[in-house]
Amino acid sequence: MESDDMQDFAAEARRFLDAHVAKAPDRTAVAWGEGDDSMAYFSSLPPDEEREFVQRAREWQRIRHENGFGWITGPVQYGGRGLTPVHDLLYDAVESEYDVADTGVLGVIGLGMIGPTILAHAQPHIKDRWLPAMYRGDAIACQLFSEPGAGSDLASVATRAVREGEDWVLNGQKVWTSVAQHSQIGLALTRTNPDAPKHRGITAFLIPMDTPGVEVRPLRQMTGGADFNEVFLTDVRIPDDHRLGEVDGGWTVALTTLMNERATVGSEGVGPVGAALSPRHLSALMRATWTWDDRALRARLGELLVDVMATEHLNARALRKLRAGVAPGPEMSVSKLMYGQNLTQAAHFVSDVLGPRIIADTGQWGTYAWTELLLATPALRILGGTEEIMKNILAERVLGLPKEPVTAAAKEVRS
Repeated sequence: MESDDMQDFAAEARRFLDAHVAKAPDRTAVAWGEGDDSMAYFSSLPPDEEREFVQRAREWQRIRHENGFGWITGPVQYGGRGLTPVHDLLYDAVESEYDVADTGVLGVIGLGMIGPTILAHAQPHIKDRWLPAMYRGDAIACQLFSEPGAGSDLASVATRAVREGEDWVLNGQKVWTSVAQHSQIGLALTRTNPDAPKHRGITAFLIPMDTPGVEVRPLRQMTGGADFNEVFLTDVRIPDDHRLGEVDGGWTVALTTLMNERATVGSEGVGPVGAALSPRHLSALMRATWTWDDRALRARLGELLVDVMATEHLNARALRKLRAGVAPGPEMSVSKLMYGQNLTQAAHFVSDVLGPRIIADTGQWGTYAWTELLLATPALRILGGTEEIMKNILAERVLGLPKEPVTAAAKEVRS
């Protein structure tokens, strides 16, 4: 049973949404051959349409903010509501029933990860400047972590920051930077002490993306879109007050960001890819392609749906813990793993159902469109922490299994 407070909050959210948007169509009902059959996980919109998409996201975030739903868990002094994560989850559940603009370009990285990091580590005037702007939709943030030589090994960042008076001068390259082309600020990890152990010589900075020397170059994906970017930093001068945390203490800042990242990447059933995990959609696809009588395929469909149900129960368990005032344990990391694996399993299952129709566009509704998801699945098993590394962490730290043999090089990384 929800408390009276939660019921009142849900009712308030519904009044707000009813006043501004229409109810969403039933996403679980499949009318085969009707509507949009897109299965895109990443955007592949032309530039003009992408700009309109981002503008709609900004406008909806502004409306949320003006009505008290822009930053439900945030401090009141920065425009937040000061409520609990359970209120935030409850609002998301209510909003999912409505036809609202997709705010992922703002929320997953900026509002979900970088905003909390700024709140935890920035100086007061930086918080005053950026937090209200971000949660109002005026500013988008990107994460400048990965580098060509430091992907999963984040502690090996080589971008240098050298102190010059009250400023720092940054030089280096970042890669796989989502939404950098739309961002006003970026959270960068840099190497400030090359003589210190890897984890202890890193410093974090907040970089205005219009600073001279910042260059963003899009990376074209095999899905056709360009959600990711290379970002080149050439003699970029950043004031010391834009430093987050202590000098050489950037690893602590990075961990704050990464902990929030785990909570943003495990939500299934949102957007077009939600249909990839819908029993109705997948069974309708099999009937439309005359494969429903294939017992082997039906057995694989059953295995997939069991995994989806298990993930749903895991998420429900985490939600119950939050409602009871208990921080979830490893549930969100496991959920993230399952999210990528379930979508990958669904894409490969559909590939076998469709056969050549997934690689040749015959014009038949609901068939070739699945290539958008199939080509995105490798990224789903990397973003938010690669599967291999997350499995190692869960095995060693949660299950207590023996650690992998540590090489001399690995010992240096861990020091």
